[in-house]
Parts: sequence; structure tokens; C-alpha cells
Amino acid sequence: MSRRNKKAAGKGRINDSNSEDESFDNVSVYSHVSEAASSEAAEDLANERFEEKFEKALEQATEKSAQTRIQALQAICELLMHRYMPDFVEDRKMTLMDFVEKSVRRGKGQEQVWGARLAPLLVLQLGGEEGMSKAMNQFLLTTVQDKSVNYDARAKCCAALGLLNFLDCEDIGALIQLMQFFETIFAGSYLRGDDKSPISVTAEAGTLHAEALSAWGLLLTLVPSGDFVSLMTSGQHKFPSIKKFLGLLQSPHLDVRMAAGETIALILESGRAHDENFLEEDIGELCDAVKQLATDSHKYRAKRDRKAQRATFRDVLRYLEEDISPEISIRFGHDSLTLDAWSIHHQYSALCAVMGPGMTSHLQENEFIRDIFQLGPRPNNVGINGNAKVKQSKLERHLVNAAAFKARSITRGKNRDKRSAVVQ
Repeated sequence: MSRRNKKAAGKGRINDSNSEDESFDNVSVYSHVSEAASSEAAEDLANERFEEKFEKALEQATEKSAQTRIQALQAICELLMHRYMPDFVEDRKMTLMDFVEKSVRRGKGQEQVWGARLAPLLVLQLGGEEGMSKAMNQFLLTTVQDKSVNYDARAKCCAALGLLNFLDCEDIGALIQLMQFFETIFAGSYLRGDDKSPISVTAEAGTLHAEALSAWGLLLTLVPSGDFVSLMTSGQHKFPSIKKFLGLLQSPHLDVRMAAGETIALILESGRAHDENFLEEDIGELCDAVKQLATDSHKYRAKRDRKAQRATFRDVLRYLEEDISPEISIRFGHDSLTLDAWSIHHQYSALCAVMGPGMTSHLQENEFIRDIFQLGPRPNNVGINGNAKVKQSKLERHLVNAAAFKARSITRGKNRDKRSAVVQ
């Protein structure tokens, strides 16, 4: 027993007739209450500091200096990456959405980049609030199509569009239409008629094509398998043929090759969920192309690039040949998330790209992200007897009843609808 506890216990025996055990229990309770109060005070102080930084950034985002606005947008994004603060964001939602629109529409370069990065962060903080994504879709689409905008900004707008519609789109027809739009962008890396890669695609353009291709793949994870197979094989040409994706593997740009390899795996995974013999006649040619990239030792490629490429394409090859997906288990707090399908890998990677190092924190705290990966209520919302605590924030109460959650009933990961309900 510690000296402090002995002293407290002795004092308890002198002042009243309580038993020794009761005295110890009282000391334990008081200590626990004190520690809890101290922890709560520290949390409140941390929240105040975050909110002060946020308010300062909001003020700076209205300054005339473009550099000041860029720094403010970057600060806001980083705060939202690292901190789940839905009620605070909800109270400033219209202001923040206005910043996104102005920076993407009227800004230049990095201001557009950070504006596009902010868009999905708002939706992720506010639980896919209905209508938010639609409000931002149009000016993001316009910016992606504007060839006077630099490639980096257009690429970030592509990524934002893909994620916004993954989080908040229930209409399969609208998803397919957006996928067709993304194809018009990455089609710039298709092989020419002579089966050669277009030499005019710069590294910057390649980055844009890769982002559009990744966004296409992200939306594919929402399309029911039966619909997808019908659209790939019906001759309606709503989706590109597998030969087009095979040609993308010959791109001179690593990010395009990697995105194409992962997309091929997503296509096969979705198709096989409905028809185990899906694209069986193309597997031999696909395996040959993927095997070359999985064993690539060309010295003109950077060592780091070769390593990343070989790792990715080994996984793709194993899936093509043996139908085995890579499996990764991610631990955070007392929870864990298993990525055991290409679709879940792709969804997780897309969220990591916007959340950065704050992804672990959001997996623990963010109800919306936990719902996406079917992780259940966050642990600190569960009482001793397994019952949910009564106290919830106003946004959490909204999320419980939010109709937006039904959007993810379309499909999530490997729990796809294997029945065909062909989109007309």
C-alpha cells in the first residue's frame, strides 16, 4: 500500500467507525473521480485550443493575400484530419462550404488544391449530410474539365468528386454517368491505334489520369455485381473493355500502371462475385502482362518505383491466378479492421488519402467512417453493460436516424448484391 493510501485509510478510521474496506473504497472512488475530472479538463482544454486555431484559420481564409488563404485552408484541412469535431463544424458548415466553392472556382493552383481537399473532409465530419455533395459536385466537375487549370488541381478535384459521390450518392444511374465522365479523362492514357502509349502524356497529366482511374474504381465498389457484369458484357459500351485497361498497364507513368493494375483486380472481383467465369477468356493475357510488371527489373526505373510496382502486381497476379486477395489487419485502440477484399482496400486507401495520419483517430471516433466499415458504435459510446450511453452530440443523434446511411446498403466491399438488377 502506498504511503498516501495508508494515511488516508488511517484518517478514515479515526474520524468515523467505517470498516477498513469501506475506507479504502472511498479513497478509490475519490481518486477515480479526481482522475476522471482531470482527464475531462485536459480534453476540454485541448478542444479549446483546436477551436481557437480553427477560428483563426477561418478568419485568415477571407484575407486578400492568396498565400494567407492557402495557409488557412491547409490549416483547416489538417485540423479536420486530426480531430473529429462534428458539432463545431456543423455550426460553421455554410461558411466552410463557401470557402470550398470560392477557392475551387476563383483560386489558382494550390488554393484550388486545398479547396478540393477540404470538400470530402467536411462530408466526413458531418456524416454524409444529404445534399452537401450535390452542392459541391458541379463546380468540381467544371474545374476538372477546365484545361486552363493546372493538372494537380484537376487531379485533386477528381479525387474529391470520387469520394464525395462514394459517400453520398444513392442513384446507380448517376454513379455510372460519373464513371463515364472519369473515363473521358483517363482515356488520354489509352494505347493508340498502333498499340503504342501516347507520347504526349506528361508526368503531370499521368497523375490526373491516375486519379480519375482510382475514382472510377472507387465508384465501381458501389455498383452491384449483376449490374456491372451486364454493363461490361452487353455491348452497350457504358464501361471500357478489359482490353483498354490492359493497355493502361503499358503507360510510362508508374501511378497510371499501379491504378490500372488495382482497377483490373476490382473489375475481376466484382465480376466473379456474380459469375465465377467472368472474363475467363482474357485471364491468360492479363496474367502475362501483370507477371512482367511483378518481375520488372528495368534499371531505368527508380529503385523505389520498381519495389512498389512489384509488390502491387504480385498481389494482383495472385488474385488473377488463385483468386486470393491480399489481407491486412489494422489495429486501432481496442478495435481492428481487416482489409480482405480489393474493394475494401480501395475504399480504405481513398479515405486514407484524404485523412492522412488522422485516419486511425477517425476510425476510433468518427461514427460515419465506422459505419462505412461496419465497425459498430465507437467504444466510448458503450456503457459497462454494453448499452449505449444516453448522452450524444446533436450530430450523433442525427446520424442514428440519417436516411443517408441507406446509401451504403447499395453494397459495401465483399457484401455485394450478387443478383442482377440491370440498370436501364
